[in-house]
Amino acid sequence: MRTRIVTNGPIRLHTVEEGNPDGPVLILVHGWPDTHMLWDRVVPHLADEFRIIRFDNRGAGASTVPRDVAAYRLTHLATDLFAVIDAMSPDTPVHLLAHDWGAVLCWEAVCEPGAAERIASYTSVSGPNLDHLAMWMRRRLRQARPLGPLEQALASAYTVLFQIPGLPVPALRWWFSRHWPGFVGAFDRTDPAAIGPLAPTVADDMVHGLKLYRANVRRHLLRPRERRTDVPVQLVQNLRDLAVRPVGYEDTERWVTDLHREPLDAGHWSPRSHAGELAELTTRFLRTVEAGTAAQSRNAE
Repeated sequence: MRTRIVTNGPIRLHTVEEGNPDGPVLILVHGWPDTHMLWDRVVPHLADEFRIIRFDNRGAGASTVPRDVAAYRLTHLATDLFAVIDAMSPDTPVHLLAHDWGAVLCWEAVCEPGAAERIASYTSVSGPNLDHLAMWMRRRLRQARPLGPLEQALASAYTVLFQIPGLPVPALRWWFSRHWPGFVGAFDRTDPAAIGPLAPTVADDMVHGLKLYRANVRRHLLRPRERRTDVPVQLVQNLRDLAVRPVGYEDTERWVTDLHREPLDAGHWSPRSHAGELAELTTRFLRTVEAGTAAQSRNAE
């Protein structure tokens, strides 16, 4: 394992590299309230075949913690990802595997113009494109079919509290951070022992990560943009996810030219509870993408 600091302007991103140095590059992106340690159980299943890069997002772990809420907008988070790509794999497109807010920021990145030249594939876990989600909700409501949006709205009700500065901080810092494995175990109906280890910064990461919600949720749900991508996407749908309901991905084919859906009988934190299964889905998808790329290169010759 090798560590490195990648910079994006004033932002310093703590980056870890491991695995097969000659393999395809796979970047792992965590969400809230995690760090790169989210993937500790997944990496051993991937390390023989892939060169693995993982990093702490801004506001988490050993990376820079901006003070302003606006610094956590998805547009800025996507530039962090591209900075890591440019530093770690400047000449070869990379594969992405991302969870929760990591998946949300990767959706932002893969929908940027020219993304397919730098990103070979994207495996998304439990993190929607907020613009797609908002447009799906509006379509359903126009059609007087509110049950799907209502299901997701109830699942996301906690985010309303996260919008209020200061309100959830004591609970997160003094209770949830100390009992997180037990909470996640109950939330996902899984063994709490499968949730650790947690980063030593988890209390700070919980509090700083609230700015992700404040900077982005209302902004994208109230003013959604049309966002499309030609990057091949594998959508891993955790069937028992109580935070991100599978119904919210109903329209994803409208925005992704090459979409593959894979169900997984897991809760929200599948990278911790179902690491082997998630790694297997990722490996199979990446092999398919790599084989297609190799065939295209041979045909071009």
